[in-house]
Amino acid sequence: MNGWIHFNTGASAMIPLILGMFAVCFGLVSMVVKEWLFLSDTLVALLFGVTVGPAGMGAVDPASWIDVPSVTLELTRLIIAIQVMAAGITLPKKYLTKELVSLLMLLGPVMAWMWLTSAVIIMLVFRLGFVESLLIASCVAPTDPVLANSIVRGKFAEAKVPQHVRNIISAESGANDGLGYPYLYLALYLLKFSTATEALT
Repeated sequence: MNGWIHFNTGASAMIPLILGMFAVCFGLVSMVVKEWLFLSDTLVALLFGVTVGPAGMGAVDPASWIDVPSVTLELTRLIIAIQVMAAGITLPKKYLTKELVSLLMLLGPVMAWMWLTSAVIIMLVFRLGFVESLLIASCVAPTDPVLANSIVRGKFAEAKVPQHVRNIISAESGANDGLGYPYLYLALYLLKFSTATEALT
C-alpha cells in the first residue's frame, strides 16, 4: 500500500463535486447576482451548465453515461410539477374564484394571440413555413412556471411589481402548461394532413 490517495474521477464523482461547488459558490454571491445584476437563478444555472458541459470546458458529458433525452424528459416533468404545485400554494385563498374572468382571458384569447404572434415572429426570423412555426410557437406561447418564478419572487419583484400582477402571473403560468397541447396537436395535424378540414376532424 503506497501513501497516495486515489480519487475517483469518473462521472459518479465529478457530477456531485461540480454541482456542490456551484451551489456553494453561487450561494455566496447570489445576493449580488439577483439584487444588483438582476440575473435569475435559472439563467445563471444555464450559463454554468453550458460552461462545464460538452460545448464549453467538457468537464461533464452526460451523453457518455446516460440516455440524455429520456433523463431530460423525466427531469423536466419533475421540475414543472414542482413549480406548478408551488404556484398553486403561493396564491391567496379563493384566488381562482375571485379572478376567474382575468384568468380565462389570459388562458383563452391572450394565449391564442401569443401563439399566432410567436409563430409569425419565428416564421420571419428563421424562414420556416407557417405551420412549422405554429408547431414551435405552441411550445413558446405558454408561460413557463420556472421562468415566471424569477419574475414574481425576490426583493426586486416585491418592490417593483404589484402583488395582484405577481399573483395573476403565477396563476396563469401554473394553469397554462397543459393548455399548450391543443395548439401543439393542431399544428401536428396540419403538418400531417393536406387540408385544414382533415386536420380538424
